[in-house]
Amino acid sequence: MDIFKIIGICFLALVLSIILKEYKKEYSVYVLVVCGIIIILYSIDTIKEIFSFVKNVSNNNFINLLLKITGISILSEYAMSICKDSGETSIASKIDFGSKIIIISLSIPIISNTLEILVKLLP
Repeated sequence: MDIFKIIGICFLALVLSIILKEYKKEYSVYVLVVCGIIIILYSIDTIKEIFSFVKNVSNNNFINLLLKITGISILSEYAMSICKDSGETSIASKIDFGSKIIIISLSIPIISNTLEILVKLLP
């Protein structure tokens, strides 16, 4: 299973990061970023399948919005993890706040449409 390979890569990066923190703290962040890039490259076939699925269902505006929201949350979580690992929790919280604002603004059409349907259903 692919998840075991990904976990193995992450554990290897963790060990390297812990070792490097003792000698050169700034290099441990590079190890974590390279680990993320390796995992993305390893998952490229799955990512291609996801993109082909998105192309097939992208006719619906709500699905497009949901996919954008999902992408924003994944990217912001990755960026926040890198910031937290390098000790910059204040920057990570700003990324979190900004991504939440963007997600809320993107979800307004879905929320308003849902409320319209609920109002029509109520007597």
